[in-house]
Amino acid sequence: MKLPFLHQETKTIATAAFIVGFFSFVSRFIGLVRDRVLAGAFGAGDTLDIYYTAFKFPDLLMNLFILGALSASFIPLFTKHISDGKITNNAWKFTNAVLHFLVIGYVFFACILFIFAHPLSQLLAPGFALWKQEQVALFIRILLLAQLLLGISMVFGSVLQAIKRFHLYALAPIFYNIGIILGAIFFTSFFGSIGLVFGVTFGALLHLILQYYGVMRAGYRYKPVWHWDVDIQRFFRLMGPRVLSIGLSQVNMIIMTFIASFLPIGSVTILTFAFNIQFFPLGIVAISYAVAAFPAFCQSVQKQDLPQVGSIFSHTLRQMLFFLMPATIIFLLLRAQIVRVVVGAGLFDWQATILTADTLAFFTLSFFAQAIIFIQHRLYFALQDTVTPFVIGIVSTVVNILSSFYFIDQIGVIGFGAAYSLSSILQMILLWNPLRTRIGSLGGFALLRSLFIMTSAGLACAVVIQFLKPVATHIFSLQTFFGVLFQGIFSGGIGIIVYVFVSWILKSPELNESLSVLHRRFFRKVKPTEVITPME
Repeated sequence: MKLPFLHQETKTIATAAFIVGFFSFVSRFIGLVRDRVLAGAFGAGDTLDIYYTAFKFPDLLMNLFILGALSASFIPLFTKHISDGKITNNAWKFTNAVLHFLVIGYVFFACILFIFAHPLSQLLAPGFALWKQEQVALFIRILLLAQLLLGISMVFGSVLQAIKRFHLYALAPIFYNIGIILGAIFFTSFFGSIGLVFGVTFGALLHLILQYYGVMRAGYRYKPVWHWDVDIQRFFRLMGPRVLSIGLSQVNMIIMTFIASFLPIGSVTILTFAFNIQFFPLGIVAISYAVAAFPAFCQSVQKQDLPQVGSIFSHTLRQMLFFLMPATIIFLLLRAQIVRVVVGAGLFDWQATILTADTLAFFTLSFFAQAIIFIQHRLYFALQDTVTPFVIGIVSTVVNILSSFYFIDQIGVIGFGAAYSLSSILQMILLWNPLRTRIGSLGGFALLRSLFIMTSAGLACAVVIQFLKPVATHIFSLQTFFGVLFQGIFSGGIGIIVYVFVSWILKSPELNESLSVLHRRFFRKVKPTEVITPME
């Protein structure tokens, strides 16, 4: 069956963000189902502590050698070989060469991790009992294969981003999560708890198959070519600082896991669930706009059109924050309902739910900063600067680690969220000024004007949600899953309607453009155009 829309090039940033955001929503929703299945089956106990801890080193390796390289340098260099919308043979040669170098590097270090998995598990979670550390080591060895498959898929996903074919790129994570769910439901029945990581491996394979199909349709053919030209050399020069930056991020999470292993049983799971849930809106909104804007940043930088770069940055930021504002309010005011719906099942008790919800609340306070950082990083990468984000990342990581010790001493596992938000806000502020110096205006006046409208609409949304929460308790029973779900939908849904209405009253340009995107998507006779207004 042919589905030509899966291979269409997306013409505008807003439309690309809509596509990525829609599929990301589906993927994140399935991811929440995944977490609920895991929580209901195993609770905040030993099995999930082992499962989530085992991801840390394979994640670190894959992120360093694959994601670290691709996120910073692949797309800017690949787009150089697109001429008049056509992909040249040099682009495919570049892709194959990058694939070879990254896979060889990953496999080399994966073998080292495989051999030393047990002592590394002791280093990672010294607070675990010996049998739990042995299980962590076993899980690590299997996850190394899953992350290799996922890493190869990400190379192909970067190609799809560069050529603006976002459908299959955004669809792949859905199949990854489906594989994990199948592992939790079926594989564990046959293999025990190790079936969880078999499910991860199966999901990674589905992810790879989907994106490989996408690049094959675009003209890619695998060839065992090896060359060390100017582009490859530039690729690795840019890769270095970015790898170190991602290494900092991963070390940050590893240290948080290290600290949590000394807290009461289930703390690693609570931290992981809260972090995963807070990433739901960020993945849908922030990542979608960052992915959509990156090729546009690269094209404008190559043309040396810095005013256009600043306009794209400002436009993307305002559109992203328009959607993130109500998400922040909902996740703050309805956090207990959200956590209860997502993971509050089976063995995951009310005390664990409250701790997760409070941790989530502190993560939520920095939604805006975390989202802006994603856009800032993509602009730095388009400028082929990976050093500045790395240096600022060091400062942010140190602040997060030091403040984690302080906040945990005061409020326990909840302190991880407070420390992470503090460091994220600091990182956003430090990244802003160098960009303004290099680009010029970043549309500060337009941003402030839009923020006034968003904040006004957001306050109205918050008041309505807070008022409706006790009303909803008289309508829906909070003793059942569907009662909690419908209370959240009732309060949050009406709050969003109020947010949109107030935005419309105040003539929000972001609302008007969002409605225009929906019109273009569902009424094909309208020609896709995108207006990026000059900055004041």
